[in-house]
Amino acid sequence: MKGDKRLIRAWTMYDWANSAYSLTITSAIFPIYYAAITMDHGVDKVAERYGVPADSLQSYALSAGFLIVTLLAPILSGIADSRGNKLAYLKAFCYVGAASCAGLFFFTFDDLLLGLALFMLACVGFSGSLVFYDAFLPEIAEKKDHDRVSARGYTMGYLGSVLLLVINLAMVMKPALFGIPDTPGLAARLSFLTVGLWWAGWAQIPFRALPARTATARPPSAEVLTAGYAELRKVWGLLRAMPRLRGFLAAFFVYNTGIQTVMYLAVAFAAREIKDHDATGQVVPIGDESLIISILLIQLVAAVGAGLFARLSGRMGNLGALSTGVLAWLALCIAAYFTRWAHEFYALAAGVGLVMGGCQALSRSTYAKFLPDTTDHASFFSFYDVSHYLGTVLGTLAYGLVYQLTGDLRNTVIAIGGFFLLGLLLLLRVPRAERTDPAAG
Repeated sequence: MKGDKRLIRAWTMYDWANSAYSLTITSAIFPIYYAAITMDHGVDKVAERYGVPADSLQSYALSAGFLIVTLLAPILSGIADSRGNKLAYLKAFCYVGAASCAGLFFFTFDDLLLGLALFMLACVGFSGSLVFYDAFLPEIAEKKDHDRVSARGYTMGYLGSVLLLVINLAMVMKPALFGIPDTPGLAARLSFLTVGLWWAGWAQIPFRALPARTATARPPSAEVLTAGYAELRKVWGLLRAMPRLRGFLAAFFVYNTGIQTVMYLAVAFAAREIKDHDATGQVVPIGDESLIISILLIQLVAAVGAGLFARLSGRMGNLGALSTGVLAWLALCIAAYFTRWAHEFYALAAGVGLVMGGCQALSRSTYAKFLPDTTDHASFFSFYDVSHYLGTVLGTLAYGLVYQLTGDLRNTVIAIGGFFLLGLLLLLRVPRAERTDPAAG
């Protein structure tokens, strides 16, 4: 099965399918729609009703969603390996996420808590499915091809999500072209519905190609839950004797906390803090169109960045390339603190896109390279994913708390920069292997 080009192409199509969520829902249209329905002439309606700023409440919903995934992922991945049915769990989480996105069609301010609950469930579906999606990588690709295949998946995700976003933007900006009534917010809510359909629809390609069961399948047992914990305990014991893998996970946990916080909350930050000039020269908050342009810029540059960092890893090694990327993230945080205007934000967005795609793809493939030869790929990847999700819980929670306690969103940039600084220091401490190891550097 390893190296089968048709199977690898099918696997990357799940990135194409689910990335519509990560762009339209988490980065583009949902944050803009959320800001529109929660603010009234500069007054935060959420703070008036619930005593919590709207942006903080959104970040807390994200934290809750990722906390659920953090608690579920180790159990489910252990179960999937012991039962050999990763594909069944991948499907289940996919459909939960897609249905939740479609359900956001009914989200209005009067149903704020319902909308945030669906937003949280979509996060659970998206993130939970990645536990099992990532675990297929060592089974479909040779170790020497992990960088290339992982980068290809991310590239497909960026391109697919941009394609749907362009359609959604046309719906929002020119609703009459699609026969959509000029009802405030209706086109945005319809775009949420299209995300659910896109995600579930395109996912059928990998669902039909990936193996339903693997050679690790065992007879059903009443101890399936304890078997999952037993798998994790075994992996934990192995990690304690693997300093490179353990050190990389620690560094990944910290720097990825910063990356995920930027990915999920950058638009919320820009909508509040970045200014522009209108046609009369008056200073106004950055407009929706400018925000959308910056989001598209990030995605398009990220597709290029994933490929560039894969090549960079061939020259510097994975760890060297990742260290370069995290250092660039730290520099971008410093720049973001002083960014005030839309044209400056465009330049910042291009830089974010370049390192975002590269660091994400290289992190996944580096971890895969550091894994021992084993059939317990899902259990090992659960540690990777738990680090990812727990870091996102920490980052989004820190964002919300810093803003709620200080009332200044720019203070959140300082906190995020701290994650990158500490992550870089930890990454530099990861033991380097022999230079013949493609992950060295």
